[in-house]
Amino acid sequence: MPSDTLAKVPAASGTPQPADTPRIVPQRRYGQWAAAVVVLTLLGLAVNSVLRNKAFQWDVVADYFTSDSILRGLWLTLWLTAVVMVLGFALGTLLAAFRLSANPVLRAVGWGYVWLFRSIPILVQLLLWFNIGALYPQVLGVKTVDLLSPVAVAIVGLTLHEAAYAAEVVRGGILSVDRSQIEAAQALGLSPWRRWWRIILPQAMRAIVPPAGNMLIGTLKGTSIVSVIAVNDLLFSAQLIYHRTYQVIPLLMVATLWYAVVTSLLGIGQYYVEKRYARGTETAR
Repeated sequence: MPSDTLAKVPAASGTPQPADTPRIVPQRRYGQWAAAVVVLTLLGLAVNSVLRNKAFQWDVVADYFTSDSILRGLWLTLWLTAVVMVLGFALGTLLAAFRLSANPVLRAVGWGYVWLFRSIPILVQLLLWFNIGALYPQVLGVKTVDLLSPVAVAIVGLTLHEAAYAAEVVRGGILSVDRSQIEAAQALGLSPWRRWWRIILPQAMRAIVPPAGNMLIGTLKGTSIVSVIAVNDLLFSAQLIYHRTYQVIPLLMVATLWYAVVTSLLGIGQYYVEKRYARGTETAR
């Protein structure tokens, strides 16, 4: 470094300093500051446009945001998300065990299930289950149309779809655990249940939680697709209102804001769950 670019730091009183101690001058990043100003300006203009655009009818949004029909739809959305995630991960864990099994038949069944349900779009699956009566009019002497209500169709279709993805998430988490630790647990004489509960699962959860959290948020938003089969979820509740009042944009904003609120809360919960399972690692800091 050229000597003319160095500035000497004066010695503090009572503290001896080397005669040629350089002062480090931070690099000035004018381009980054300029880009930040441009981005903030554009963001401010966008927010101002949204808030001042009368077409959004924010007074209507406020009126319907906590209306009874919207809250009932929100509750059904949350309930459906919870049921689908619990059942989906239960079935997905079983499929993951199939795929990791030494039995070639079980491995083939697990692989085939994952391939099939990841290949078919979720909307197609829901419509197939909704029209299952055309294929099987009766099951055990009961009419299919009486057996599968729209809510039951939504649970079955979404669960089977989510299980395929949950299986890969669980399988990836299990494979992330070092084999030597499992062998060490076997050498200590731990039972298979204790090996799973005390050794494999705590370490696998570090790899399972992030994608599982994304799946939870994706499932919450994905439940909006059940409106096509007349399930009275959050989006369908908003649609029922704007079909009557013709206030399409404000009612869609009501649904959008509720989805944003719930996904934000789930994201916060995911952060703390990840932090808990990352204890003792560098990512926990």
